[in-house]
Amino acid sequence: MSDTRRPAPRRAPETATQRLGRLLDMVPWLLQHRGVPIADAAHEFGVSEDQVVEDLELLFVCGTPGYGHAELIDAQWDSGHIYLDNADDIAAPMRLSRDEAVTLTAGLQALGSTIVGSDVAERTLQKIRDAAGGAVDEPTGRIDLDLDDGGQHPAMAPLKDAFSRGRRVHLRYYVATRDESTERDVDIMRILNLDSQWYVEGYCHRARDVRLFRLDRIEDVAVLDVDGTPPEGVTPRDLDDVFVPGENDLTVVLDASRWAAWIADYYPNEGVDRRPDGSLRVTLKVADPALVRRLVLRLGGEVRVVEPRELADAVADEARSALDAYASVH
Repeated sequence: MSDTRRPAPRRAPETATQRLGRLLDMVPWLLQHRGVPIADAAHEFGVSEDQVVEDLELLFVCGTPGYGHAELIDAQWDSGHIYLDNADDIAAPMRLSRDEAVTLTAGLQALGSTIVGSDVAERTLQKIRDAAGGAVDEPTGRIDLDLDDGGQHPAMAPLKDAFSRGRRVHLRYYVATRDESTERDVDIMRILNLDSQWYVEGYCHRARDVRLFRLDRIEDVAVLDVDGTPPEGVTPRDLDDVFVPGENDLTVVLDASRWAAWIADYYPNEGVDRRPDGSLRVTLKVADPALVRRLVLRLGGEVRVVEPRELADAVADEARSALDAYASVH
């Protein structure tokens, strides 16, 4: 008679990381269960009795720096029962040093100050304070940092209030490129600090698209008793596409049709020349020319690179390649 039973599936080899994790769990467990049978320990950690013995042989040569007899773990199991001694230091929960706690706390406070409405940083910060065990300023566990929280902008308080309650806001917003104030209703998506400048990002019902508004250009804000949930499918911008001017960045000149003139309001720029037909020429400083290439290609002919010539040629070549690839499959 043939044996039709399937062979037991082979377990994947254990990694060093997995074994280390088990050893770190095993030490405090064995200290709390002195004299536990090897079979019970094997069952507890889901391994064979032979594996438990191998782990004990490894623990027997582990310890604290110095690695003399007084520093090494004392493990005995000859009787079939496990006795672990001299392992209290290793079993004790790790504590952050003061320097480690201060560094992590400062970083998390800085992160929390640049994004409004996210409590992840604050929750993590509280865990760090708890783990620090008083290493950070007693009794408050806080560090005084000179951080820009946007409080100097009159619009910040009502914007935070609207965002926390999910309310729409009405803005009077100064458009520097047109030297005019505009009225618009906005569903807030986030409030953030980008390159030392505070912005509110949201769905603008006037533009019917996502827009980024500088807080120092908001002349007035009113919180409306209207649900501020953005329309379905609307998502925040990819911050990699935000043009943040820098001293050594590339200067780019673009011609935009009236249908793409919104880029002068959407991106920080160095100047705008508007034409009677609604088109314009805008000068930008960009750190990565690839951002301009993506913008121009995405707008499908509504924007053209004027300068620098090398970037204009690169965009034209990329557009031709895309058209050729499209033609080859149709």
